[in-house]
Amino acid sequence: MAYAVFLMLSLVSVVGLAKLLAQAVEAGVAAAGAPEAVVGVVIAALVLLPEGLAALRAARMNRLQTSLNLALGSALLTIPTVAVVSIVIGQPISLGLAPKEITMLALTLLVSVITLGTGRSTVLQGVVHLVIFAAFLFLTVVP
Repeated sequence: MAYAVFLMLSLVSVVGLAKLLAQAVEAGVAAAGAPEAVVGVVIAALVLLPEGLAALRAARMNRLQTSLNLALGSALLTIPTVAVVSIVIGQPISLGLAPKEITMLALTLLVSVITLGTGRSTVLQGVVHLVIFAAFLFLTVVP
């Protein structure tokens, strides 16, 4: 429980930092000529960076359970934290997804259920997840 509270507070600080950096990120994305959706991807990457790096470090030390707990825990707490911060600062959230993003989300959820449902995973399943992520990034940059 204490870990969840600590993680939530750290996410609030990271979300606050992301809010401060949003204008600079928007300017950089506009200068690069990339679509506006890239701003959301960059901000999401900033928010998930601390726990993502810790999960990567745990995975490199062959501590898969710790790695999964860190990665999934931070992702599951990010949306509620962003919702709370948006209420506090009075900024509405728009989570509208286009059909392309809904398809990618459904595909990701289906593959995740197949991967995690058996209790064991393989390198091939990990590669499938990475390919889906690469396709998402590609489709974000090239609409």
